Amino acid sequence: MTCDRAGTIEDSLKRSAQFRKITGKNKDKELVIIRNNRAISKHFPCTLINKEDRLTVKFVKAVELPKKPVGAYVSLCKNKPASELVSFHVVTKGGKDIVKILNNRALRAVADEITIYAYKGEKVKHALKRDGRLLSTIFKKNFVLLNRSTQVKTELSNIVDELNDETFQITLLDKSRPPQSLSGSLDEAYLLTNENQSQSESENDNTIKQECNDNITSGNELQEIPNSKSMKSQLCSRFEESVRALKSLAPNPSHIQNLLRVNFGQSAQMCREVKAMKKLMGLSDSVCQVRINGVPNGTGFLLFGRYVLTNGHIIQDIYDEKRCKLISKVSVHFSYDSVEQTDGALDVVEVVGIDCSPEVPGGDWALLKLRDNQKLATALLKHSGFLPSDSGICIIGHPDGGVKKIDPCLIVPSHSRIQVANRHHRENLEHVQLISNGFFLSVAKSIHQKSFLTYESCFYHSSSGSPVFDKHSDVVAVHSGGYIYESARGEIQSVIEFAHPLPAIMERFIIQMVERQNYDVLKEYLACSYALHENVMDGVKNLVERRNLVRFKNAVNNFFAVADQIEESLYRFFEFFQKNEPIPMDIC
Repeated sequence: MTCDRAGTIEDSLKRSAQFRKITGKNKDKELVIIRNNRAISKHFPCTLINKEDRLTVKFVKAVELPKKPVGAYVSLCKNKPASELVSFHVVTKGGKDIVKILNNRALRAVADEITIYAYKGEKVKHALKRDGRLLSTIFKKNFVLLNRSTQVKTELSNIVDELNDETFQITLLDKSRPPQSLSGSLDEAYLLTNENQSQSESENDNTIKQECNDNITSGNELQEIPNSKSMKSQLCSRFEESVRALKSLAPNPSHIQNLLRVNFGQSAQMCREVKAMKKLMGLSDSVCQVRINGVPNGTGFLLFGRYVLTNGHIIQDIYDEKRCKLISKVSVHFSYDSVEQTDGALDVVEVVGIDCSPEVPGGDWALLKLRDNQKLATALLKHSGFLPSDSGICIIGHPDGGVKKIDPCLIVPSHSRIQVANRHHRENLEHVQLISNGFFLSVAKSIHQKSFLTYESCFYHSSSGSPVFDKHSDVVAVHSGGYIYESARGEIQSVIEFAHPLPAIMERFIIQMVERQNYDVLKEYLACSYALHENVMDGVKNLVERRNLVRFKNAVNNFFAVADQIEESLYRFFEFFQKNEPIPMDIC
């Protein structure tokens, strides 16, 4: 066979009379094409087939599947050279608890692996879904691709560029639901649009030509377009609705004036002095990406000494709380500002404290200890401030596992949170079949009752643990999460995002260090002066009394039993919890 035009393998085969004859004898079976002992899809692009490749055509028992238009893939393959495509291989048998991965198990009898093609810049999940041979149910599980050679795990949100000619096994990461990934440069909505468009072009091309020929009569008389009455009725109806909508908007200039005035005011709140921005850019060097086994999983920042603060939920699944030990390798990267940077990894040697109570203000944090022999940036604890009630803020982090970014946004005051939820509800009224009306109401009620910092940001996945800076470039909170949903346009959106106040985190950190008698960490903490210290100490004392933390009180009493062996700073620190006076801090 000679493939002399852009298209798929099946398109080329259908031009062969011999193939059409064989296909006619196997109408009730599924076509399988083997290359190098691997099964490729029938919509595999011809551009990825080399001249010396030998393909074997087989037919196996078919299963009932929704038919996808081959024309869709032809359209996407047009003008796509092999340099813009990649292909990788997946073993036909999955790992533990996810063994069955194929729609048609008969494939396993003819090939041990399947080859999947993808477009550079595309995400792994989109390539696997478009291939069509994998069970749709596995995408409801939290699985990854395990490289058979290197044992490196690749998440579905990763792009495919580095996977070319590698072999993987689908392996279950854990039994939780898979995280929702943000759309990439080639998202599912884009592919779906192209497929539908191509299908229409493929199915209607010959029909349109025939209708045009039929409409040209010998006398060149104009005739009605076939099946056009329904289209005319719909167009007229939509036109009338559009006119009514425009008329209802036109006579209300005061509404437009108010809208412009509100937007102008919000933009002014987001403006920053150059001096503050310069300070913020300098402090951004203290923000790092948190990676687990080399895979981006969140954001963190240097708090004090050699300790990095991040969210507890980022490392919760790889931390053995009974043995107080990490079960996977964790590293931080302070200099990942561009995709070309691959070095600068700093290893985490210990988790000195962790709290995974995300529903409680200040209850989602982890403090990671780095090695001693590492040069570090500025500690952000001494650049911390009080939680603002309104105005603009800036978040610095690594959203979607990418390079370091900054997002200036506006605080949503507690009295405005319900309005934000209602706005998202109005924008998705046509999407009620997928999003319950109660979803937005429950979000509004849930977030309205919590003492979090709330705002609207574009920082979603892998940005948890990012520092939130106020207009003075002081850290005031830790970005932790949001209420994710899929909009009517198929885009991943969040109703509202929230952050845990830094003072609340510091209070719970101090209580945990005292209860664990981790005096070395407390000494390094006390060696760093910051404006909120006295407020935090008062908050700790109130929290201990309000919740009657007996373990904390016992730890304070035990300390004084060996007080002559402890440094003065620690002595004054513990003394505070027996006397009602502020404790001064040393200067960094």
